[in-house]
Amino acid sequence: MAKISNTEKKIMPFLEPIIAEKNLELVDLEFVKEGANWYLRVYIDKEGGVDIDDCEGVSRALEAGLDAGDPIEQAYILEVSSPGIDRPLKKEADFEKYRGEIIDIKLYKARDGQKQYQGKLLGLENGAISIEYEGNLVITFEQKEVAAVRLAVIF
Repeated sequence: MAKISNTEKKIMPFLEPIIAEKNLELVDLEFVKEGANWYLRVYIDKEGGVDIDDCEGVSRALEAGLDAGDPIEQAYILEVSSPGIDRPLKKEADFEKYRGEIIDIKLYKARDGQKQYQGKLLGLENGAISIEYEGNLVITFEQKEVAAVRLAVIF
């Protein structure tokens, strides 16, 4: 799955206690350059979902914490939001929590002519993600071949 950058590793110690103090979960983190601007995107969640007040509270607290510690050298725009209905699964706890749910898996390199799979999450074990595919087939993917895993959005 996608690797975490050095900047993301450096700022994690600033983020996690602030988010945990507000009884929220850090779901994902991105530090990316888009056009001329750098963006620090922080995705938070809690049971029942987050609202605008949660995002605003975390944003204000993170601004103060990050400004005080100054772990990021370049100027950036801070964005705090919900992970959305197509939430990424990254941590071992995510794979346990969403076992039995339908997920989308995107691979770095095609397998059997496909780079994307959808199926019921069976679990993560020993670095391998297993899904029930097309109703009865079980397919296992090594984490190193997986670019992204998200909850599927089915209408």
